[in-house]
Amino acid sequence: MKLFDVYPLIPVTIDKALGAQLWDENGQEYLDLYGGHAVISIGHTHPHYVKRIKDQLDKMGFYSNSIQIPIQKDYAAKLGELSGLPDYQLFLCNSGAEANENAIKMASFATGKSGFIAFSGGFHGRTSGAVALTDNPKIVAPCNAREDFHILPFGDLESVEKTLKKGNIAGIIIEGIQGVGGIQVPSPAFLKGLADLAKKYEAKLILDEVQSGFGRTGKFFAFQNVDGINPDLITMAKGMGNGFPIGGLLISPEFQASYGLLGTTFGGNHLACAAGIAVLEVMEHEDLIANSQELGEKVIAELKSIPGVKEVRGTGLMVGIDLDREAGPVRSELVNKYKIFTGSASKKETIRLLPPLSIEWNQLNSFLVALKEILSK
Repeated sequence: MKLFDVYPLIPVTIDKALGAQLWDENGQEYLDLYGGHAVISIGHTHPHYVKRIKDQLDKMGFYSNSIQIPIQKDYAAKLGELSGLPDYQLFLCNSGAEANENAIKMASFATGKSGFIAFSGGFHGRTSGAVALTDNPKIVAPCNAREDFHILPFGDLESVEKTLKKGNIAGIIIEGIQGVGGIQVPSPAFLKGLADLAKKYEAKLILDEVQSGFGRTGKFFAFQNVDGINPDLITMAKGMGNGFPIGGLLISPEFQASYGLLGTTFGGNHLACAAGIAVLEVMEHEDLIANSQELGEKVIAELKSIPGVKEVRGTGLMVGIDLDREAGPVRSELVNKYKIFTGSASKKETIRLLPPLSIEWNQLNSFLVALKEILSK
């Protein structure tokens, strides 16, 4: 049997990892500035993280949500404390797409409506409802197309209100910062406008923080960089588990739970919660959110001075770099010659940086030196 060939692969086999460092099977060292799609938040194989999971596995690895699982409550308490959202309710699942599916379901349950608004450049997942809200026709199968799901121009409040006036809109979903779309940052005015319009037309505001959450932007969630935003629903995954599959939905206090409303077999299992707690503990003890903010500001400032860099966008350690040429050959040279992993985006000219939040300045500086050398050719 062979694998279903759907991934364009970097021709490297990683054998071990630590922090932001990777080693292939021949012992060659690489620098990870992509974190496996923004998943590695506290660094690879952090000893506290590894111990937390091993200790839990020594006791038990899994039982379903048909029994009491106290570690879920421990996780919820710690998450509420560090996120600054202790009044929200937590539903645990397995991935970002699943979190978004449950968010749109909750908005539809609450409003009795079936329509949704999303935005150009957005990416919300590859499952049925999530992919229908994603601005990429290549991954939307005919069975996913939904007439009452609207993808509107990013930043255009007028088109949002025009669509809301037509009625039947249950919710508006937007990424805290667009990831796949090339690190597009919504303006404070746009986010505030969406919150006001959602309230005016009795729709729910959903913040997709799957990629932008958990300290990556210098705040726990990206929307917290804008004052006065109180989403009805917040989705999360990726950096939440540092590589262990875990996703979640934060639900504002106004929503009422009932048995059977949502459900999952694997979501919130013992190992996932142990991994999640370890991530939060390391973020707190090592002050990684402050590190993200400080180094992010520094690297963005340095990037803007490099000839060949047309534009730099982002906040914290979520950075998009637009080049004066296609990024593919540059990224290939970064891997092949300088042994540095970076990410791509939907725009061919864009490089994405999504390193572990534990990254050190000397590591980021080595990337800056390499990029300068490549672009000077």
